[in-house]
Amino acid sequence: MTAPVRTSRTPGVTGVVLAGGLGRRMGGVDKGLQGLDGRPMVAHVIERMLPQVEELLINANQNLDRYAAFGHRVVADSIEGFAGPLAGLERGLATAAHPLVATVPCDSPFLPHDLVERLCAALAAGAADLAVVRTGSQPHPVFCVCRRDLHPHLAAYLAGGGRKIDHWYSTLRVANVDFGDEAAAFDNLNTADELRAASGRR
Repeated sequence: MTAPVRTSRTPGVTGVVLAGGLGRRMGGVDKGLQGLDGRPMVAHVIERMLPQVEELLINANQNLDRYAAFGHRVVADSIEGFAGPLAGLERGLATAAHPLVATVPCDSPFLPHDLVERLCAALAAGAADLAVVRTGSQPHPVFCVCRRDLHPHLAAYLAGGGRKIDHWYSTLRVANVDFGDEAAAFDNLNTADELRAASGRR
């Protein structure tokens, strides 16, 4: 019998599931709503993320009613044209009820159960603005925890036409958090083939 997974809720954190993209590499479909083992992929992400945070938001720009059916507040980008993950983070920072905001993408259904706890610990230890996942030399910028009071800084960056997440991060105090022990947990399912291959994985 498999031992139950221990997940710790980190106080003072709003989680944001980023589901606002166009899913170009999956043929232009809404990736979060694609089926994995009989459920939408985003349902797996919510299941892993919800026990780790005090509030959960979903950032989506299409199929808003279907996302709302998962029982969490849905926030759409304030910038038109599917502007990328920073636009979703901006909405999370603008609407979060808690001082820290953790983001995860809708296409990583195997994310670690201790993701938020470890990111928040590194954020505090380094007195950083933002903590981001790294596996070896590979950064995973959409898996992060940042401070809600960064909102004016990010809003100004976006208003000036900035869209590159790595460039914005370079203006901040960043704690890089090594998750090399759980590297496979950050696999993105970007194509229909990858989605099929992930069936049955836990």
